Amino acid sequence: MNTNTPDTGDFPSRIGSAGDGGAPSPELRNRDVCGDFDIRIDRDGVWYYHGSPIGRKELVRLFSTVLNRDDAGDYWLTTPVESGRIRVEDVPFIAVELFAVGDGPDQVIRLRTNIDDVVTVDDDHPLRVVTDPETGEPSPYVTVRAGLDARVARSVYYELVTMGLEEKVGGENMYGVWSSGHFFALGNLDDGS
Repeated sequence: MNTNTPDTGDFPSRIGSAGDGGAPSPELRNRDVCGDFDIRIDRDGVWYYHGSPIGRKELVRLFSTVLNRDDAGDYWLTTPVESGRIRVEDVPFIAVELFAVGDGPDQVIRLRTNIDDVVTVDDDHPLRVVTDPETGEPSPYVTVRAGLDARVARSVYYELVTMGLEEKVGGENMYGVWSSGHFFALGNLDDGS
């Protein structure tokens, strides 16, 4: 038994089921707003409750099934009974492992997150790279489900770069990867990014 796991009261028992893991319906989203829960997800995907890391992966996974994001960019844990905002430093998940089959346009890439969700990189789950304007450092992300992204871990990003190919996209020379019949750019070869 992990004695370092904070007591979360009866909150986990109130979560219930999120069905397919997607965002709840609008009528549930607006029910019994409790304000801010003292839950935070740091940049490394670690979940905290009252300042202490939640050590049980099963509990984090349970919380993740009721996590959604509103149009303003706020993150919420929403159950059939209540809804409360939580803090997320970057994105809630980290893509920690890569699986790939096939080559070129027939290649399919799957990414496993830190909570063991497996996402197929495709048109509904795109891979994108955001470049820090000050440092020029790339940060790759993949959409896990509506409004919720995972940052691709550095080691996984290096695997993607190793798999990359040059392609002409809209008249520009791009470097990226194919998955599920779509080309996902990791950088523009014409401008050095």
